Amino acid sequence: MKAVTWHGKRDVRVETVPDPRLVEPTDAIIRVTSTAICGSDLHLYEVLGSFLDEGDVLGHEPMGVVEEVGAAAGDLKPGDRVVVPFNIACGRCFMCERGLQSQCETTQVRDKGKGGALFGYTKLYGQVPGGQAEYLRVPQAHYGPITVPEGPPDERFVYLSDVVPTAWQAVEYADIPEGGSVAVFGLGPIGQMCCRIARHRGAGTVIGVDLVTERLAMAGRHGVDTLDVRAERDVAGAIRERTDGRGPDSVIDAVGMEAHGAPLSKLAQEMVTLLPGPIAARLTEKAGIDRLSVLHLAIDTVRRGGTISLSGVYGGMVDPMPMMDLFDKQIQLRMGQANVRNWLDDVLPLVTDEDDPLGVEDLTTHRLPLEEAPYGYEIFQQKRDGAIKVLLQPTG
Repeated sequence: MKAVTWHGKRDVRVETVPDPRLVEPTDAIIRVTSTAICGSDLHLYEVLGSFLDEGDVLGHEPMGVVEEVGAAAGDLKPGDRVVVPFNIACGRCFMCERGLQSQCETTQVRDKGKGGALFGYTKLYGQVPGGQAEYLRVPQAHYGPITVPEGPPDERFVYLSDVVPTAWQAVEYADIPEGGSVAVFGLGPIGQMCCRIARHRGAGTVIGVDLVTERLAMAGRHGVDTLDVRAERDVAGAIRERTDGRGPDSVIDAVGMEAHGAPLSKLAQEMVTLLPGPIAARLTEKAGIDRLSVLHLAIDTVRRGGTISLSGVYGGMVDPMPMMDLFDKQIQLRMGQANVRNWLDDVLPLVTDEDDPLGVEDLTTHRLPLEEAPYGYEIFQQKRDGAIKVLLQPTG
């Protein structure tokens, strides 16, 4: 089959790799019909390559049609149309029963000290072949795949794999009061959906913050009060002016480790990527430095007694945190990988609603054949050609 494989910094290729096969009784094989490039994939494309091997298959946002099932794959059957969550979880363990599927004790990568395994996401999370491919082996298929109806286009459902539940959890963790205010930093796919979900759930003021014209325009189409950081010398001050002078009740950081405006940390990240893989991996694990400009801005912006929700991925070990400000402002801070299955009852009715209340069909900006994945990665990483969300469509 054809699959998107990693070969080095900013070097992904579409190559022929062995077809997946059933290994465990709880496995299934799906034929992938749509698979997205995630902002988290750009971390692999840019700064986390030391945790990959050449030829690793990328991707964790797939959907498709079931081709084969193992003897213990539950009610799943060939022909089912399914979305595959990025978490690989059993649904039965202590953590899964508590809605923490990202910490699944059956798939935890204990030798790396990490939580549950993920599709297509490095040795730290199990090195499981990903979904940017014509076919995908799905472990724990008795629990993971989400069966969706025939008829509506893939764009209606594919974002159940990550974007919609990740944004839902971010808004849940943000604890926005009814009629309250939230600022969302970063208007990539997760930030876009955070804004829409916050409005849907009753926030009175939703401020979307970014520096890319197309992203600001998309958010504005969905009723978001946008703020272009290129036009503001004091971003926190501008947001306070829009929130009664005290700052928003909540802030969502949907940017993460590769924020703009942190040149020294960016240089440190880039220097690490030039080192041999094993050395770079050890340095990242033990001495990694993230670009924390957005997180620091969130701490400055949120009102006293407010809440910060982190959905952007961070990976550093020695990040300088302004603990005095966090303590003094009595800020609540929540974060973590999304527990996709935990939010299914909340989000599935919204994406199946023919009125499309979250606008999931207005998120994809580029639909490309799988063979053009390297171009898709390039324009997404460089924020070029209006790329906000790239959807790949295998031909197999």
